[in-house]
Amino acid sequence: MGLSDFFSSFMPTVYADEEPQVEETVEEVVEETPAAEEEVEEEEEEEEEPEDPKPAIWEVCTEECSALKHHLDECNERVENGSSENCIEEFFHFMHCADECAAPKIMAATK
Repeated sequence: MGLSDFFSSFMPTVYADEEPQVEETVEEVVEETPAAEEEVEEEEEEEEEPEDPKPAIWEVCTEECSALKHHLDECNERVENGSSENCIEEFFHFMHCADECAAPKIMAATK
């Protein structure tokens, strides 16, 4: 048993002598019938994306966490005025509050 026989037992051999198979696509069938084109266009018009509820929910939840947002804004002002601190802790507290508020509402809206 040679090395090529060993590899051919795992991988099939493909030859270039085969003629390519012509596949008929769905688009070709649709293009042949004008009535089918009109139906496809009507279906596309009917299928509109539903509005994403996340931005509205997020706005409500950021208002509920306004005390933490105030602390974050104060920290950002101190950093802009030359303070060497970072506002990571304030940011994480604010985001945790907003996520805890928004997550159940968003999940309920997506069901």
